[in-house]
Amino acid sequence: MKKSALYLNIEVPQSETIYIEIYKSMIGDLCIGASDLGLRYIKLIKGKTPEPIPNEHTSRALMQLTEYFSGERNEFNLDLDLNGYTNFSVRVWQKLKNIPYGKTISYFQLAKEMGDVKCIRAAASANGRNPIPIIIPCHRVIGSDGSLTGFALGLDIKRQLLTLENPTKYKDNQISLDL
Repeated sequence: MKKSALYLNIEVPQSETIYIEIYKSMIGDLCIGASDLGLRYIKLIKGKTPEPIPNEHTSRALMQLTEYFSGERNEFNLDLDLNGYTNFSVRVWQKLKNIPYGKTISYFQLAKEMGDVKCIRAAASANGRNPIPIIIPCHRVIGSDGSLTGFALGLDIKRQLLTLENPTKYKDNQISLDL
């Protein structure tokens, strides 16, 4: 069994090199972390900013996030390294990637997409553990009543991302499901 280290609250095998890029976005400074295989995490930096050590994956993510926040990109094309996560979580995250830009679904709809409405809590929990927010658009999942619920980066940031993607629909703080 490989030893692991905790880095920015992400468990990483000690033998694995983590590359870092910093992106100063409209929602705050983001730390983009990647392995040699692909993107591992995006975290909002609170406290000391880590020293950038970029690789091809962090550089591509930085470029695509810049395009996303400037309104020029609505899909990401990045290699992801989701090694170490459960098959169920990875399946949930794959479903999240299918939610169209500017649209929302409910946690109930997400569970239905998973094939079992009884897995709603497990799907919501996996949604909340998403290590690569924005790229894997967990912010596009809202409550069945249209309420903003659960987002690791904070509900204010969730609202900002939804407004960025669909300003006409979300500019007046009205959130509703896309059925």
